[in-house]
This record gives sequence, C-alpha cells and structure tokens, in this order.
Amino acid sequence: MNSLLPSTFSLLPSPSAFLPHHSHGFSYLASPTSFTFSNKERRCLRNDGPVETAPKFELKPPPYPLNALEPIISQETLEYHWGKHHRAYVENLNKQIAGTDLEGKSLEDIIVISYNKGDILPAFNNAAQAWNHDFFWESIKPGGGGKPSGDLLKLIERDFGSFERFIDELKIAATTQFGSGWAWLAYKDNRLDVGNAVNPLATEEDKKLVVVKSPNAVNPLVWGYYPLLTIDVWEHAYYLDFQNRRPDYISLFIDKLVSWEVVSSRLEQAKVLIAEKEKEDERKKREEEEELLTGGSRAQMYPYSDAEGIVE
Repeated sequence: MNSLLPSTFSLLPSPSAFLPHHSHGFSYLASPTSFTFSNKERRCLRNDGPVETAPKFELKPPPYPLNALEPIISQETLEYHWGKHHRAYVENLNKQIAGTDLEGKSLEDIIVISYNKGDILPAFNNAAQAWNHDFFWESIKPGGGGKPSGDLLKLIERDFGSFERFIDELKIAATTQFGSGWAWLAYKDNRLDVGNAVNPLATEEDKKLVVVKSPNAVNPLVWGYYPLLTIDVWEHAYYLDFQNRRPDYISLFIDKLVSWEVVSSRLEQAKVLIAEKEKEDERKKREEEEELLTGGSRAQMYPYSDAEGIVE
C-alpha cells in the first residue's frame, strides 16, 4: 500500500526545536525525477570517473544522557536503540549513497527521491530511519509530558475537540500500527496535489493538525506534511523495558516524556514556511497572469492572416 537535514535552519533560535540537527527544514522538496535511476538494478546510478568526497552523515547523540529517560526508557534500551540500530541506519546510508547521484544531497532530498512515489529505492529505508530517529530523540526529554499551551493547545482543541480526544487518537494510532512503524502528529497544509505519494488524508480542509500512522520507515515528509511529534513503535524502541506491552509504553511516553515546547516550536516554524510558500505561489501566479495578459494584448494588436501571409 503506497499511502503508506547537514545544516541548521535560521528562522528559529534552536534547530533542535523543530528538526534534526542535520536538517535543511521543510523547504527541501525536490522532484523525484531530478535524478537518474537504473530500473533494472533499482538503485541510483553511480558516477563515472573521479568523484569528490562529500561530507558523510553523522550519528548525533540524543540531547540528554543515555540514562536520563529512566525509569521509562532504560539506558540499556538507549544503548541498543541509539547505539546500535540508529548507528546502523546512518552507517548503511553512507555506504549506499557513496559515489551515487544522492551523495551530497540533504537527508530530506534523499528521502523524497528514494521514496519514488511508493516504489521504494534501497536508500529510502536507511535515510528515513536516520531522520526519524533524530526527530524522535528531540521530541522527548526527561521530565516531559503534561499538557501544551498557547497556539498548539488551541489548534489541538480546535481540530480534535479537546486535548484528551487528541491523546486518545494518538494512542490508538500508535497501538494499532501493525508491526513496525511510527505514529505522528503533523500539520497538514492544503497541498492535496502532492505528486510524490498518495495523500492519506485528502480533504478540502487545510492548515489542520492530523494524527497519522506509517509503516516501517515511512514518514509524513513524503506526503508534504509537517511532522511535529512522533512515537516510535518498532519493538526495539520498547521491548527491553515493556516486552509486549506496547500500550503501556505509549501511555508513559505521552504522559512523562513528550517535550511540548519542542512540538510548539516545530508548529511555529511550519507556519513560517507555509506563509513563505504561499507568498511564493502568489508571486508566481501573478507573473503567469501578467504574462498571459501581455501575450493576449500583442496577439490582438498584430493579428496574422494565414491566407494572405501578412499582418492585417
């Protein structure tokens, strides 16, 4: 079923408040057809001749000590989850893109290009999982949880009816994601014509908070959504501490770990980026209209007669 960043962003003081440290933000969206792929081998073509070495993606540590989330998430879990699983995604990604057209691109570009409209290319899983985990670590903090405030809370109450109903919906999404995957709170712009993927929530409503779930490595970036919060429901995220009690992990994650300050900052940055996009779209629309008007005026002033081959 097809439905299912190496610099910082300067508009907000803290890049970690919105996206992973290696993020370019949400202005990354590139055309999936910008690169050449081998249909036979299903991989990005390697460059011929000498190639300059591009900076590799680095494994960033969580923004807190590995024992800081105890007793909810143990140091042992972090040592495996971050130290082994996350590390493997980053290292494997660097190997996969070395010498290909993807080398040197932002992590978001690699995600969108290799998602390939759901016909996933090999680099996608490691790229998306590297991004997802950076985003995940920065979504939580020791002593988190509680309730958000400000515009975030107002939007939650507007779009879900109440904070309690939102929590219920998020818990259901995380609990019912079959197998490995993620549950997300995302900000949905009015981009219903996202060319890269089937939009899983295609409605006429825009600028709305939505809860979605995604399998394996898939994240809302491929739909053109703005991720605000995620819960990792791969078993390696919780099994050492909770065994098969996923609902208990999800409840404690939300009640005790979520950093609502980070989620709020991500929402504000999403609004800024959407406003910039709307201005750019409006500018392009005006230019197109002016071009049509100018072209039409010239056509009326100098009509051409095919029969006589002269200007009347």
